[in-house]
Amino acid sequence: MYLFPIDRDEFCLGETTFLAVDVGGHEQARRLWRDYYWEVDGIVFIIDASDKERFREAKRELDGLLREPMTEKCPVLILGNKIDIPTAASEEQMKEYFNLHPHTTGKKNDKYTEDSKMRAVEVFMCSILKKQGYGEGLRWLADKL
Repeated sequence: MYLFPIDRDEFCLGETTFLAVDVGGHEQARRLWRDYYWEVDGIVFIIDASDKERFREAKRELDGLLREPMTEKCPVLILGNKIDIPTAASEEQMKEYFNLHPHTTGKKNDKYTEDSKMRAVEVFMCSILKKQGYGEGLRWLADKL
């Protein structure tokens, strides 16, 4: 039997403490995602914006995640990573390809309220390598928790 290492990190952002669990994105690890759904308060879904050849695979997984009843109340932060690479997709291209326009709720709470039936979903572009962009996304997520 092959066991996957699960990375767990705890960090604070303002008054919110996050326990981040990286369950991985490779195909074998994705089968384990459902095992974590029952204890999830928010989801960060990272897409390599420079690897357009894997967009189809990422779209299939994201679509399934957005349809998952066990996480229907969880806010979803989508990070388009690797914007430091010149060929990376733009935020608009990501929203278009992943058909996110009907799902995104606005970075400034434009279409989302806590009483809303709509799940909070938003896209933020970032470069984890250059430490840019993901802080704004995590603050958005913290505000939704």
